[in-house]
Amino acid sequence: MAGKTGSTPATYSPSPATRKKKRTPIGDADWVRPDNRSFYQCRPAYLRTGAVSTAAGSAYAEFGNTKVIVSVFGPRESKKAMMYSDTGRLNCNISYTTFATPDHGQGSDNKELSSKLHKALEGAIILESFPKTTVDVFALVLESGGSDLPVVISCASLALADAGILLHDLVASVSVSCLGKNLVIDPVSEEESYQDGSLMITCMPSRNEVTQLSITGEWSTPKTNEAMELCLGACSKLCEVMRSCLKDAVTDSKE
Repeated sequence: MAGKTGSTPATYSPSPATRKKKRTPIGDADWVRPDNRSFYQCRPAYLRTGAVSTAAGSAYAEFGNTKVIVSVFGPRESKKAMMYSDTGRLNCNISYTTFATPDHGQGSDNKELSSKLHKALEGAIILESFPKTTVDVFALVLESGGSDLPVVISCASLALADAGILLHDLVASVSVSCLGKNLVIDPVSEEESYQDGSLMITCMPSRNEVTQLSITGEWSTPKTNEAMELCLGACSKLCEVMRSCLKDAVTDSKE
């Protein structure tokens, strides 16, 4: 893998202004998150482009123990794309390595995850820029450490930009888990395993547009609003990190 960016992980937690409530520990006052983060703190994000030399564009993302690599191929001619007269076609696929998690294996929900990836990215891509052709996005989860889909979506957006695919804006994605009376952002696998509900937002920060909103479990209106604010704030910060990654890649290519 040939990287194009620096090796220092960046943080992208939402700003303090988005925190309306102080956290109340689950169970007792000594309860802490498995990785010792605060409830509103995201994991450090390490991003780099050019991870796969044979692809038109690619990116590698490492958020804590969650490690993902995405490759983009195309635009290339496709018989299926011929049906889409003046617009291009986007294909997305998510798969897990057999060693990503002890019990994941091939997974039965990869098709659903791939569909969610497609939905998250489609609204950001200017499909008219590559008529009657196809762009393929292949995401491989090397290690599943929690919040896999948001990491995949953000990494895929970076890979599309690296491939030179025209986008309305970069797409960033962040999730929040509801644990008892509390919300925790960017949950790890252990937290996801006993969450009461989850909310994931995918958006284009500079356009203030949400491309996907996914909610599981029962949420009150105040909790939903608080979770959305946390996710949107973190997405905005994450997008800044992604832009910095792309700028560093351009700088490195000129040296």
